Amino acid sequence: MLLSATRRGARLARRLVGVQLAAWGIPYGCTLAEDVELVIGELAANAVVHGHVPGRNFEVVLRYDGRRVWVEVSDARGEHRPPEASAPADPSAEGGRGLVVVEAVARDWGVRDRPPGHPGKTVWACL
Repeated sequence: MLLSATRRGARLARRLVGVQLAAWGIPYGCTLAEDVELVIGELAANAVVHGHVPGRNFEVVLRYDGRRVWVEVSDARGEHRPPEASAPADPSAEGGRGLVVVEAVARDWGVRDRPPGHPGKTVWACL
């Protein structure tokens, strides 16, 4: 899915992922569905806040093999890599905890460059 790099696009990503999970038989409200929606929400918000390039969208890819769900969120700012999730956030900061949440609920996560011809990066997680 290509979505506008806006707060509305980030909210829409989370809702559309919930619909797709239900279509795959992963019921709304179960632990896996809640965790996937939480991770998508955090990664999409990061793409909008930290990966936004005017006029460029962000992309969400979702895959399911019957046991695991993979989520990928790609944005256009490859030079802005996420910090280590385990780095402590400033307790007085309003943000900076999103990847700590992703690390807590995902089996694994990481970041990679997008293929040639597609500027930016992809942050992925496996649940």
